[in-house]
Amino acid sequence: MPDDGSFMLVARDGRVTGWSASAEEAFGWSAQEAVGRHIGELVARAADGRGGRASAVLDALSACSPMIFHVLDADLRVLGTGRASAQGPATPDPAIGEVFPEAYGLAGPAEEKIAREVLRSGEPVLDHVVRARVPGGPRSRYYSLSYIRVGDAHDDGSGLVVLALDVTDRVRAVHRLTVLEALREHIGEQLDVIAVCRALTDAVVPEFCGIAVVEVIDGIVRGEDPPLAPVDGTIRLLRAAFRGVVSAHPVGEVSGLPDGTPFSRVLTDLRPRLVRVEPDALWLSADPARAASITRSQAHSLIVAPLALRGRAMGVVSFYRAGAEEPFEESDLALTADVCAHATLSVDNARRYTRERTIAATLKRRLLPQRPVAPPAVDIARLHLPGPGAGGAWFDVIALSGARTALVLGDVAGRGVATATTMGQLRTAIHALAALDLEPDELLARLSDTAARLADERAALPAGDSLQAQPLTAGCLIAVYDAVERHCTMVRAGLSDPFVVRPDGTSGVVPVPEGPVLAGHGHAPFPAVTVDLPEGSTLALSNEDLVVPTGPVAPLLVAGAEEPLEDVCDTVAYALRGRDETEKLLLLARVRALPADRVMVLDLPARNEAAPLARAATRRRLAAWSVAEEQIFTAELVVSELVGNAVRYGAPPLQLRLILDRDLTCEVRDAAQCAPHLKHARTVDEDGRGLFIIASVADNWGTRYGPGGKTVWAQVPVQPPP
Repeated sequence: MPDDGSFMLVARDGRVTGWSASAEEAFGWSAQEAVGRHIGELVARAADGRGGRASAVLDALSACSPMIFHVLDADLRVLGTGRASAQGPATPDPAIGEVFPEAYGLAGPAEEKIAREVLRSGEPVLDHVVRARVPGGPRSRYYSLSYIRVGDAHDDGSGLVVLALDVTDRVRAVHRLTVLEALREHIGEQLDVIAVCRALTDAVVPEFCGIAVVEVIDGIVRGEDPPLAPVDGTIRLLRAAFRGVVSAHPVGEVSGLPDGTPFSRVLTDLRPRLVRVEPDALWLSADPARAASITRSQAHSLIVAPLALRGRAMGVVSFYRAGAEEPFEESDLALTADVCAHATLSVDNARRYTRERTIAATLKRRLLPQRPVAPPAVDIARLHLPGPGAGGAWFDVIALSGARTALVLGDVAGRGVATATTMGQLRTAIHALAALDLEPDELLARLSDTAARLADERAALPAGDSLQAQPLTAGCLIAVYDAVERHCTMVRAGLSDPFVVRPDGTSGVVPVPEGPVLAGHGHAPFPAVTVDLPEGSTLALSNEDLVVPTGPVAPLLVAGAEEPLEDVCDTVAYALRGRDETEKLLLLARVRALPADRVMVLDLPARNEAAPLARAATRRRLAAWSVAEEQIFTAELVVSELVGNAVRYGAPPLQLRLILDRDLTCEVRDAAQCAPHLKHARTVDEDGRGLFIIASVADNWGTRYGPGGKTVWAQVPVQPPP
């Protein structure tokens, strides 16, 4: 507002928004003429002399506006300047006759071209932001320049009015927001410490500095807890990311920080530092390699800031400016603090994710079979592509009675420790259920009941528990191969159909009806399918649709029908390279039939003479199998007790079957459905010790049920013939 009592209001963009009666009297323009116009137009009219009292008008406008007004002739030389007294000493103060662009340090054709185009066309250029090096100022400043023509371009009296507004604070605030926005754009999605560090350097170079280095404490990358400050001098740092011209150490190198440098001091008190690089600085001599790279890069100032959270140090970030870049100032520390604070949270999130992923992967490795021992009738190979994080896929190979083998493949939805734990629970449950000699469909139904109970327990967790909101679902496929009968019974809950390659060259998907997924709380049955598997057939089970006929894996299985299964797995892995977005598990089983001369079947009468007949047949066959006499005696005893128990408590018809595999399996089948149970007979009892004796001399025994009755079996350790 000028001293004569008149007033005007000028917006930041230079438009007049208020015009009093006093201003109208002082300047000679009505409010209708002034309001809405750019203030430069008023200055131009004053300079042109048409508004009257040109010098007084310039002084009045300068007094009430933060802008600097320059009047230029047609040669762009300064004729006059109006400036407010409150403007600082670093603002441009061109002398009369000085060429305008040079007064702002804008030497060169670009700015002169803009000014001359306004002179030619008469079209003003408003709010043109330039970076100016003002004489006497500590660093460059930013000005918004507006060019407005005075007079007619064809008239000798034409010229320009230039309005200059110092917008340094505005530009730097926008620049600050730009850097932070670039940081948020680059950082946030990464769940890897190294990726976060690289994103940090990408966000600040070149927008904020010319060189950026990120060094993190080595254990952070592996998910370890960060140490409390002050950090011990023995702590080693990993150079995680670098962007710039010259690096003192290669990315990936692990080394200690020399004592007595700004970098080591930052890890002591977690305070950022602005450091001027002086050739004789004491700290440079403590780290010759870093000093040499600083010299080669021509760095003249740097800010060293910590990556720290709640008093714990995670690393150090170094921001360098070199060559023609402006030196850092104290005001830049606030921006680096914001940058490092945001980056620290991302680093900590990535560290925690790495830690959980490591724990989950370790847990899963411990829960999975370390070295699965396949029965003699089945060759096994597996291909496991973990994918990101620890998933819930698992497999099992379980030896069952009667030269049978259960192949199990399952997949729990999700990732992390909770998924690995659920996988371990289901795997333990299926082992316990398999020991009951259940049929595959009943086994899967019992497993589904177990999964439903686990899902109910999860749903009952407190609402604040993140696991409570994650539903438990899992798929499972069970295939039981009988090496005596040479067939395989399969059942599945979710997952994809199995794929089989037969020795005659035929192959295809085995259509197994899909049952409900585990923990689906449904009561639908799990239909089983039984197919013949000739000796030499290869069965493939997968947790994804890897073995569909139109996919890349099925032809490789067909081509490798006679190759070792491990080689086939390698070939499949090569074909699936780059497809690591999900966890993939492929279980291959090549079946063999048990030779017919290793099996003896004998029908028995349901009378007392059945036991002697069974003992005699057992002795003859074991002798033919070259079994040791002591083992023959044990087998006779077991067979006698099994047959005697069936005669007394079972129902005809009775059948004895001996199977010589790794052990000798003695089976007695009858038509009764009643379950035998172990009794501890008293000393005065004359019977009741049959199963007790069997349990004492056999490695294992049990009962399995089928459509025609039950089979009681016992395994006796023998030395099979070569």
